[in-house]
Amino acid sequence: MRILIVEDEDRIARDLADAVTAAGYVAQIVADGEEAWFKGGTEAYAAIILDLGLPGIDGLSILKRWRQEGVATPVLVLTARGAWSDRVGGIDAGADDYLSKPFRIEEVLARLRALIRRSAGRVEPLIAVGPVTLDPRSREVMVDGVPTSLTPLEFRLLNYLFHHRGRIVSQTELSEALYSHDHERDTNAIEALVGRLRRKLKADVIETRRGFGYIVNPPEK
Repeated sequence: MRILIVEDEDRIARDLADAVTAAGYVAQIVADGEEAWFKGGTEAYAAIILDLGLPGIDGLSILKRWRQEGVATPVLVLTARGAWSDRVGGIDAGADDYLSKPFRIEEVLARLRALIRRSAGRVEPLIAVGPVTLDPRSREVMVDGVPTSLTPLEFRLLNYLFHHRGRIVSQTELSEALYSHDHERDTNAIEALVGRLRRKLKADVIETRRGFGYIVNPPEK
């Protein structure tokens, strides 16, 4: 899953990117308001971390534009503006959550996970499909209660498919979600990655739809 980090303070942006990457996401940093508005409106992200004090276009104006244009990506606003009126203004503009600076990285990640969870229509922290259970917080995967070791890339693939279970996900979409913007994308690599993941899980939870992509069906209620 890709996370867009819109922050013009280099140290904060790098700290956020390192934490987001360590948490199993793909981070992309943008420091300019104009570029942030363009990327957030034209590319797919699981969530956006948005600073309000930006050069070019300020964060609040970007947020209003995104919502007016129908961009529904969850947005977590980070800002030094801590007054209640600023928080109300950010939420009314379309923010899904609001966190004042200084902040703890752990809280940013917790709020980010919650936003992604709710945007996928879930309330529970764990995702279970058949015998496979995935914990986005600890990045642990268990099959029939037994921990299964996955590489970071394998975990990101499974995490993305589980968050989008019930719909077909194309190889192109998976490639865009798993790799950074400047990474050379190869759909054959996705097929090989799915094959390795299936062998490790030893569970038939990822279904191939030839010519379309992959689907993880939600458990029957």
